[in-house]
Amino acid sequence: MLTKFTKKKESGFTLIELMIVIAIIGILAAIAIPQFAAYRKRSYNAAAESDLRNAATAQEAYYVDNATYATGVADIQGATYGLYLSDKVGLDIVTATANTYVMTAAHSSGDKTYTLSGPGGILTHN
Repeated sequence: MLTKFTKKKESGFTLIELMIVIAIIGILAAIAIPQFAAYRKRSYNAAAESDLRNAATAQEAYYVDNATYATGVADIQGATYGLYLSDKVGLDIVTATANTYVMTAAHSSGDKTYTLSGPGGILTHN
């Protein structure tokens, strides 16, 4: 018996189609990567700001117990006064007296340094 040879239909993508898809992915990545970097920097700055606000609360709790503000970060860290710093956030108590305090905080990957003067001060950044 004679069998008829049939050519199988080949299916797939052409080289041009694949190159267009790769170009589109490249354009989307070029748009998304800078935005992602900006989002990360904002989150680092927000962590520093949040830690500084928490430090102000810890300073006030320390004041209730000691009638003066803490001069060192170690004095307000931990379970007693509730200050736990985020990873890579640096907090510094610039000055502290019986009546006032000035603290700064910054994240090592952020681009802002936050300053808070207390008690009841306004948070500023530079």
